[in-house]
Amino acid sequence: MFLRRKHSQKDDSDQRDSKTRNYRVVKSSMLLKQGSSLFGEFCFLFRVSELRTAIGPLSGRSAKYCTDACLRRYLEARNWNVDKAKKMLEETLKWRLTYKPEEIRWHEVAHEGETGKVSRANFHDHQGRTVLIMRPGMQNTKSADNNIRHLVYLLENAIMNLAEGQEQMSWLIDFTGFSLNTSIPIKVARDIVYILQGHYPERLAVALLCNPPKIFEAFYKAIKYFLDPKTAQKVKFVYPRNKDSVELMKSYFDVEDLPGEFGGNGTLKYDHEEFSRLMAEDDVKTAKFWGIDDKPYHIANGSGHSAAEVAPEPAAPIAQRVS
Repeated sequence: MFLRRKHSQKDDSDQRDSKTRNYRVVKSSMLLKQGSSLFGEFCFLFRVSELRTAIGPLSGRSAKYCTDACLRRYLEARNWNVDKAKKMLEETLKWRLTYKPEEIRWHEVAHEGETGKVSRANFHDHQGRTVLIMRPGMQNTKSADNNIRHLVYLLENAIMNLAEGQEQMSWLIDFTGFSLNTSIPIKVARDIVYILQGHYPERLAVALLCNPPKIFEAFYKAIKYFLDPKTAQKVKFVYPRNKDSVELMKSYFDVEDLPGEFGGNGTLKYDHEEFSRLMAEDDVKTAKFWGIDDKPYHIANGSGHSAAEVAPEPAAPIAQRVS
């Protein structure tokens, strides 16, 4: 009897020792993960500091553009290689200096947007990201330069309207009415890809191509040649009658917000006059952020009368988003 009781006590002791060891293993694992996370963040910050030192002193709009979040996106786009990120960022700064995307105003590109071929949605995705809706079948002009300028304006506008702490946007592309007559030339598509990848790195979260026709497949194969692998992975083909596509759309959007052409229950009719009014308001905020002394511009409404000049709004909330 005594021996059995002694053996039982030994078992209890072994169990306690085992539980203690397990606890220590779990605790150590948690501490290692926390340490790894902190170490990783330290490495990121160190790389950002390295890149900032490498590009040297900046002034004016270039300094305003190059926030830590901005430098981090360029590093991420170049797999945290400081030299490659520096080269990429310097090319962007040169481009912004000459192209001046922050100076484009809606009244300069409004004619390109009359059909709503590219517009900012009045809803967000599940992550709170700005959504750009593109309708290539609504192409209404032939000027390559004006098409690109219009898109660049809306990219800048989408970034400005990102929620605090959010850095990416989502694209919804509706192929209703798409044909060879409405498709843009391959060269223009190549130039757009170059601008998006080269000057707006890590700004695109996902591009959902809804119900693209067969004739688009050859067009996309030509475009895909210019896409880097990371960008190509963000391009998703979706079809309203395909179960997997429906689930994919639900993973990004609330079906009550999503317009019917994208498989949702919502409705979204493009109103050029109303959209122009919203863009004019945003132009005021953009000018204030960049310190540009814009002259007042009146948007003519559908009846030919001038709409009231929009009132300026505080620009502070967008300070972190435009870079």
